[in-house]
Amino acid sequence: MTELYERSAQADDLSGEPWRDVPREEAQWMRPHLPALVDSMVEGVLRHVPEYARPDDPVYIEVMRLATAQGMGHFVQMIADPDTSWQEVHQVYFDIGYGEAVEGRGLEHLQNAMRVASRTAWRYLSREADRLKKPRDLAIALTEANFAYLDLLASAAAQGYARAREKTAGEREQRRGRLLSLLLSDPGAPREVVAEQANLAGWPLPERLAVIVLEPRPGSGGEGPAGLPPSLLSGIDRGRPCLVMPDPDRPGGPARLTATLGGWAGAVGPSVPLDRAGISLHWAHRTLDSMAAGRLGRQGPGALVHADRYVPDLLLEEGWTLAEAAARRRLAPLTALGPHRGGRLAVTLLECLKHGFNATDAAEALCVHPQTVRYRLAQLHEIFDYDIEDPAIRLELMLLLPVWLRDGADGEHA
Repeated sequence: MTELYERSAQADDLSGEPWRDVPREEAQWMRPHLPALVDSMVEGVLRHVPEYARPDDPVYIEVMRLATAQGMGHFVQMIADPDTSWQEVHQVYFDIGYGEAVEGRGLEHLQNAMRVASRTAWRYLSREADRLKKPRDLAIALTEANFAYLDLLASAAAQGYARAREKTAGEREQRRGRLLSLLLSDPGAPREVVAEQANLAGWPLPERLAVIVLEPRPGSGGEGPAGLPPSLLSGIDRGRPCLVMPDPDRPGGPARLTATLGGWAGAVGPSVPLDRAGISLHWAHRTLDSMAAGRLGRQGPGALVHADRYVPDLLLEEGWTLAEAAARRRLAPLTALGPHRGGRLAVTLLECLKHGFNATDAAEALCVHPQTVRYRLAQLHEIFDYDIEDPAIRLELMLLLPVWLRDGADGEHA
């Protein structure tokens, strides 16, 4: 976890800060423009700072948008109330600077992005002030306030960056970081290059590995858990802490990390050969995304979910639109019965498929009488124009019924 910043005496003395020269009532016309202003700032950074242009990483862009929104919202609030606390926004940009260092980027890219965002904000507010025929003195005061505010945010980010650099100092840790980057690169680095870096880092190369991706904790700057065993490589990917675990198929596997991770929620990618670490990383991210969206059932706090235990769910997520279209076509007779009756029959059919069409076992799972299951099965055979017990289509129905139930039916069905 990044350490909380300590406010200096200079930060406590706000008397010289130029936003005090902006009349407080001016904040009123600025607030409605904040969403559009933030969008313009983010677009400017993505367009002019190539290091931040990640169109295939919506999580990263959303984090940037949230930080920008918090900074600009605080700026307007400082105009409305110059005594507003700095602590929360300072911590946000402290964590951003910290995360930049942890991911191995130089501070110059972050500073460039902040300058671009600040210029965009200044131009936007200046144009709006002109449109409202505000006094010229207001535009001057806003310019001074904008750039002074930028200096303070940049200072907070620099403090976080410096703190992270202090923590990550050491040649061995830097070599381990480079090794992690090589393992997770896409396309993968040549084995001989990986082997050389592993030797420098003092990390024995395994035949197989698994990547673990963790849910970031607020205020951590993206940093993962402390006190990890040296056998684990750790770093950041897409703003999430990630670990590379060697030989995951040994007895105990990732389960032996439970105590070490200390309640961190995460996802474990499949066990793969050394040169396919990117595949394990991909599925760890997809599993964590699905878990966060509640699509993998209820998970307790600090749960470590294994991707290979949710293969049908994850495959459906990859091809969800295709599955929806197929479910609408194949299960149209259920839809025609309405959500209540159709849903009840769908749940019954799913349980029968799970239990090999054994009415007694399905009835026990549904908490109904076996005769009720048999009656519903007769109805199902009647409404479908294909044999629902045909082994050739059972797998398809097993995949499509949960999709239909999620999209086409509401409530509980017994």
